[in-house]
Amino acid sequence: MTLRITVNTGSPTAPYEQLRAQIAERARSGVLPVGYKLPTVRGLAEDLGLAANTVAKAYKALEVDGVIETRGRHGTFVAAAGDAAERLAATAAASYAGEAHRLGLTREAAAKAVEDALRAAYGT
Repeated sequence: MTLRITVNTGSPTAPYEQLRAQIAERARSGVLPVGYKLPTVRGLAEDLGLAANTVAKAYKALEVDGVIETRGRHGTFVAAAGDAAERLAATAAASYAGEAHRLGLTREAAAKAVEDALRAAYGT
């Protein structure tokens, strides 16, 4: 299996974000199975024609999100991300709900704000 990533340099989306999103989507959909070893930062940067710092930034964001894990000198691997992603989303949702309540928003207004944000994030 090879990691097929494309970065559109003409896109308004930053290259690191394109890289992060593609790896995250493939990991969460199972295209990249748990335990799949990712290329090194330098290797992937060279393959994609990107700066190593760009790939490192994407890998760091993916690690924070629980999508990948670095095992020292052994490399970087796809983690069992479902649980971590769901936990992070639940924590963010609880924080938002508390803040919306503190601000005095109705449930309907808070839900509409979430729907608007999701629509903006997912482009629908």
